[in-house]
Amino acid sequence: EQRVLLLLLDVPELPAVFWGAIKLGAVPVPANTMLTSSDYDHMLRDSRARVLVVSPALYEKVEPILRDQPFLRHIVRSDDPLWTLSPDHFEPAETSRDDVAFWLYSSGSTGKPKGAIHLHGHLDATARLYGEGVLGIREDDVVFSAAKLFFAYGLGNGMTFPFSVGATTVLLEGRPTPQAVVKVLREEQPTIFFGVPTLFASILADPSNTRVPRLRVCVSAGEALPKEIGERWKKRFGVDILDGIGSTEMLHIFLSLQPGDIKYGTTGKPVPGYDCEIVDEREQPVQPGAIGDLRVRGPSSAIGYWNNREKSIAAFRGPWTYTGDKFYQDDAGYFVFCGRSDDMIKAGGIWVSPAEVEACLIEHPAVLEAAVVAHADENGLTKPKAFVVRKGECSAEELQAHVKSRLAHYKYPRWIEFVEALPKTATGKIQRFRLR
Repeated sequence: EQRVLLLLLDVPELPAVFWGAIKLGAVPVPANTMLTSSDYDHMLRDSRARVLVVSPALYEKVEPILRDQPFLRHIVRSDDPLWTLSPDHFEPAETSRDDVAFWLYSSGSTGKPKGAIHLHGHLDATARLYGEGVLGIREDDVVFSAAKLFFAYGLGNGMTFPFSVGATTVLLEGRPTPQAVVKVLREEQPTIFFGVPTLFASILADPSNTRVPRLRVCVSAGEALPKEIGERWKKRFGVDILDGIGSTEMLHIFLSLQPGDIKYGTTGKPVPGYDCEIVDEREQPVQPGAIGDLRVRGPSSAIGYWNNREKSIAAFRGPWTYTGDKFYQDDAGYFVFCGRSDDMIKAGGIWVSPAEVEACLIEHPAVLEAAVVAHADENGLTKPKAFVVRKGECSAEELQAHVKSRLAHYKYPRWIEFVEALPKTATGKIQRFRLR
């Protein structure tokens, strides 16, 4: 039950250490490779990890903080000759599906990263319910995930799902730039591809990117997939994108579009095996069409945050996990994402969904990406403001007219600022708080 911190790029050593640690009864903790030295200092102290396994290319990030670690006993570089000394066989620890198997640290967007505690049974649940139940993954599939293995999304995509059926996984050691991703798609010919909305949009922005012959399904998570992106991808590549939402706390996607049940502009319906509800501030279900807080229950929910009682109580309430996302259900029962609870805008006393305005802006042919936040006018009243990355010529007035023609008048952005790029997390999520 001792923790092993994994600071590894997407190379074969990562799954080797992950599964090996679990087999001997230790608790692997994959860490985001894009963080700072102070973040790793926090993780080593918070997790009380006895062992750190690190890629040589990342060693300089942790070297400054290694000397004074009170719990760390061993540092192993993935190019260390110690690897050759491991036995060919050892008996697995006697564990059950309810034993702690691994931790995943949250992104830390609301403070220091929090260690979500996951059990052995959670891996099986996600592989069975989403990997097999939704994707229909099979042994002859070749899987490629642009999301890295240290993320909950990438862990399932690139490791749990393919390993569960004996499929092949393609690992990209470097950054998943659009150019690097397209190169993998062309050379490795995957059948299943996992990305994020901004990556799909960037690939579409280059008209030379065309069909991948063996590709049978694509998956998007991390942010809501704009309707226009899904439709354009289907038209050009001939395959659908299954938009879904998951979380570190739930381990993988629990609400999703599914093969044969595609309605772009929505996040679909609960993955069989999970229950989702939209509730008000009194934790009562809202009426269809009303915006509320999304909560989910299912067999892969973390049992809490390590050493963080207060936030554990807020997120995990009985069988329900509270996601911090705002949704509503349309007339056909599809869930529609409105934004993170702290990203919602109240304009003129009426809730405005940033995701809805962003999706409308992206429909304009000159817009590549957009982010909408709350901004106060000269009277201190809150109105929507848009930050836009262009791929063609357009004016702010033109984009405002575009939104007015499609959405209720109070939703149009009163200010539009053109930028070269939007601030994002390592998972590709837009950091709207940095634009406020």
